[in-house]
Amino acid sequence: MIRITIYVNEHHVYTGFDVKGHAEFSDPGKDVVCAAVSMLVINTMNAMEAFTEDETSHVSDEEEGTIEFRFRRRPSHDADLLINTMILGLESLEENSEYEPYIDIIFKEV
Repeated sequence: MIRITIYVNEHHVYTGFDVKGHAEFSDPGKDVVCAAVSMLVINTMNAMEAFTEDETSHVSDEEEGTIEFRFRRRPSHDADLLINTMILGLESLEENSEYEPYIDIIFKEV
């Protein structure tokens, strides 16, 4: 199962996220759940780097299937829009009855 923890502060501002695990929906290389999550998350991180001035940090381990992403400061309007878009896509996957057993999204107040 892929576990996604999205960190949000008391002002309802997203401060980062962690992605851990493999979906195991299908064989490696054919797993549409892993592919969808990876595409949403990595594209969001790349878009933040390309289109915003936000300072972020991230650590990833492909073998373990982990990504840890944090904003160093309050996200800009554009970065906030990008992370909200990522969350919308991830929640759409989680709400799909076929994929729901393979993805879990948790919002954690920090």
